[in-house]
Amino acid sequence: MSDDAGSLNARCADRLREAADLLHAQGANPFRVSAYRKAAATVLDLPEDLGAIIDREGLPGLEALPNVGRGIASALLEMKRSGRWIQLERLRGSADPVQLLTVVPGLGHRLAERIHDELHVDTLEGLELAAHDGRLETVPGVGPRRAAAIRASLQAMLSRSRPARTTSPGQAGAEPDVATLLAVDEEYRTKAAAGSLPTIAPRRFNPSGEAWLPVLHSVRDGWHFTALYSNTAQAHQLNRTRDWVVVYFYDDEHAEGQHTVVTETHGPLSGRRVVRGREAQCRAHYAR
Repeated sequence: MSDDAGSLNARCADRLREAADLLHAQGANPFRVSAYRKAAATVLDLPEDLGAIIDREGLPGLEALPNVGRGIASALLEMKRSGRWIQLERLRGSADPVQLLTVVPGLGHRLAERIHDELHVDTLEGLELAAHDGRLETVPGVGPRRAAAIRASLQAMLSRSRPARTTSPGQAGAEPDVATLLAVDEEYRTKAAAGSLPTIAPRRFNPSGEAWLPVLHSVRDGWHFTALYSNTAQAHQLNRTRDWVVVYFYDDEHAEGQHTVVTETHGPLSGRRVVRGREAQCRAHYAR
C-alpha cells in the first residue's frame, strides 16, 4: 500500500476514533461508540487504499469490510468524496452545512443559506431528497428549472454512494414514526431545560465560542437519535433557537436522515409540537 493510501486510511480511522470519543463524552449508546472504534481498527489495518476499494466496488465494497455497516460505509464514502464528514463536524460543533451545500454546481452561498434555512437540510443526501420530492423548487430563487439542474448535479455526485431504499427499520429509506420523533423531541427539550445534557460550542452564530448548544443521544425502537436545537440564521432571526429541534436518526445499517420539530403557530395544530414535512401524520397522531 502506498504512503498516500496509508494516509487516507489513517485520516479516516482518526475521524472514526474522534467520533467515538465525542459520542462517549456526550453520553451516546456504548454500542455505537464501540462500532466506530471497531471500524477505525478495520480501516487502519486494511492492506489497500480505501479509495481503490471505492473506485473498484463502490459502497458494497466498503460494506463488505469487517465491522463496517452501511452507515459507516456511507461516512467513509463522504470522507473520500469531500474530504469532510458532516456528522463528525456536527459532534464537534464545527459543522457549516451552508458551506457544504455550495459544493453543488450552481449553488452560491446566499442561495445555499436560504435552502438550509427554509428546508433544514445539512447533507447532500438531504438536499437530493428535497430536490426529488418537490420541496426544493418552493424555495425562493430556485424554481423548477434550477431544481432540475441541482437534481442532475447531485445524481452525478452521489450515484456511487446512494444506499438502496425500502420501508422499515433495518431497511433503507425507513423513517421513525412521528410518535417516536415527538418523544425524542420531548426528551431533548425536557433535559435541555433541566441542564442535564452535555453542551457543545457551535461555530456558526456564536462569536463568543460559548458551549451553549445541548446535545442528546438516544436509542428508541431500533433507531439511534441525535437531537439539537436549530442553529440556523432563520432560527436566530425569528428567536426560535429554543423551539426548533433538529432530530437526526439512523439505524445500525443505513445512512441517517433528519427532521425538524417545531411548535405550530397556526391551523388546527396551533400550539402543538409538529414534525415539519409530516404534518398530516401529526394530525392523525394527536387525533388518537
